[in-house]
Amino acid sequence: MRLTRYTDLALRAVMRLAVMDGEELLTTRQIADGMNVPYTHMTKAIAHLQHLGVIEARRGRNGGLSLTPAGRRTGVGELVRALEGDREVVTCEGEQACPLAGACRLRHALRRAQDAFYASLDHLTVDDLVASPTGPVLLALGGPPG
Repeated sequence: MRLTRYTDLALRAVMRLAVMDGEELLTTRQIADGMNVPYTHMTKAIAHLQHLGVIEARRGRNGGLSLTPAGRRTGVGELVRALEGDREVVTCEGEQACPLAGACRLRHALRRAQDAFYASLDHLTVDDLVASPTGPVLLALGGPPG
């Protein structure tokens, strides 16, 4: 199973925000720069995470992003499902539908494997992802302006 780059960026943003103490806020630019990813890509991921209620944004001079309490407790499997959508590992439809579509066992086996992949992430929370040794490394990736 391979996650999209979009999901990867969103997970990295959530992890980066998870190690902040709540008093210090980061901007989308700071997260993008610290993760060495394009700002425009990170902006889209941040907007989706806000829509999901995982992060909140405060406007103004002392504004920035923070992880919500619900975001901190969010299961990683749930988050990945929301970011990836309900797409199949393989696509059997399209301009030329697969001739095996009616009798194929592969599609169902791959769907079960995908479900097992997500289920293996369900027991992890965002807080679990940033436990040591990850948390200290994330804190070193650029922070709020001094």
